[in-house]
Amino acid sequence: MTARWLTLLVLGVCFGTTQAAPADEACMEGAKTGLEKLYCKIVAEGQGAGLPSPTDFKRNDPQVQALLLRRPAGRLGLEVPDPGASAPPAPPPSQDGPAPANSQRAPTEQEEDSELTGRLADCRLEGKHITCPQRRYELTENLPNNRLADGALEPENRLGLSSFEGNRNDDEEVRRYLSDAYDRYIPNMVDIGLGANTMSFTAFHNAFHTIENGGVDFARRMEQTFTLLKQDKKTLAVKARYHDELPQDISLCTVINHDIIVCDDVGTNWVFVSPSR
Repeated sequence: MTARWLTLLVLGVCFGTTQAAPADEACMEGAKTGLEKLYCKIVAEGQGAGLPSPTDFKRNDPQVQALLLRRPAGRLGLEVPDPGASAPPAPPPSQDGPAPANSQRAPTEQEEDSELTGRLADCRLEGKHITCPQRRYELTENLPNNRLADGALEPENRLGLSSFEGNRNDDEEVRRYLSDAYDRYIPNMVDIGLGANTMSFTAFHNAFHTIENGGVDFARRMEQTFTLLKQDKKTLAVKARYHDELPQDISLCTVINHDIIVCDDVGTNWVFVSPSR
């Protein structure tokens, strides 16, 4: 196997296992929120592998911070604070009369996330399978080329991520962009037979900042990587899986689309695909 192929296979690991700086008194003294204090506790307990540096962690919005801390906190039996706990309370309803009929507010992102989690609440994680009321998903493996759809490895099959054109200091804007990009990245990796070599969302997030900090367009670099993966996949054999680990709880999982569920413990990613896809 070529050095280039090895480099590409571990791309997610390189970006996703940034060891957080040792948690000392300075970390806790600099923590201003419950999530930041929890971050310091987790690192102090030796469970910080895969977490970003303290500076990068603080750049994330509270929703992403909670997502990053959920797995390691669970391993330590620690509770993750509500990301919205420090948000100012909404103003009380006007006492001047009932609200207009057309003033119904749109659901918040937190409510939408809760709805998404609810879609998995009725599902069961059973080793290499996830069973939901209406559908069953199987842990995908890397596939030989004779099991791929026609044209999967051809130049016309592109990853097709859009370039980020917003404000990189706007954590919420970055999160929305990466969420949409990740939902496109995972199915494309499955399509070229590399579903067992995908980055976790944490690694994907870290890759974005690493690449963009280097002055390189994230979407362009990911397209180049995707092209190299397809080229190497044509001539090099891959193992079906590179480890025997399995996710331990459905809480580690999230829905990508109707046919794909992804689970991760920050360091390891698992992709489950519906056989009907």
